[in-house]
Amino acid sequence: MRQRIQLGHVPIDRLTFAGALDAIEALVDGGRGGTVLTPNVDHVVVAESHEGLRAAYRDADLSLVDGMPLLWAARLLGTPLPEKISGSDLVLPLMQRAAERGWKVYLLGAGPGVAEEAAVILRRDAGVNIVGTDAPRLSSEPDPAVDGPVAERIRASGAQVVLVAFGAPKQELWMNRMKTSLAPAVMLGIGASLDFIAGRVPRAPGWMSRSGLEWLYRLTREPKRLWRRYLVNDPQFVAVLLRDLRRGRSR
Repeated sequence: MRQRIQLGHVPIDRLTFAGALDAIEALVDGGRGGTVLTPNVDHVVVAESHEGLRAAYRDADLSLVDGMPLLWAARLLGTPLPEKISGSDLVLPLMQRAAERGWKVYLLGAGPGVAEEAAVILRRDAGVNIVGTDAPRLSSEPDPAVDGPVAERIRASGAQVVLVAFGAPKQELWMNRMKTSLAPAVMLGIGASLDFIAGRVPRAPGWMSRSGLEWLYRLTREPKRLWRRYLVNDPQFVAVLLRDLRRGRSR
């Protein structure tokens, strides 16, 4: 049995990086489908007021910690997590395993042409069996006219793993509502990872990621798009953490 901790309204599995890869493989081999989410500070803050995102996390088969601030917060709460397992760090090792196991992989999301570029690189460099790519304009709300055809294309491909790259909370909401109809495929929310693989967006240097400063690097690269998230929304995490600390002390 995996152990889970709670940060705000978001559960997080206590797993090592290697354990996370094994747990995803177990989901694929289980043949019942599932969702794998990678919560970060922004997810915890948004979940405070977004019931749909809370439901997506309650229903998730795996919830893997993305970001040093959540590791530090878990330690402060007395419920430490082994290590950071961000979606962007997880994708390439997972794709190497997919190549070794012969899994069929579908790339869904990102901007026009990005999934196709990422597919070329994953096929060439890792030998991954990419069985389809798609970049539909999905909505956070159910839209049968769009959701239905996308699901049909994924089912027809025979995909066992679907990498979903629409950003939060859209990707988490979509994965949760499509979980049953896309089984046995296992879906992973990976944010900007396809952009990283395709070389459209550079990743932060390793030392910034390890120091919890990846947000600053991304802010300097895309200030118009990300300033509200990092400078207005995410500081609200402090209030969530203080509340969790008070609850822990009262218990």
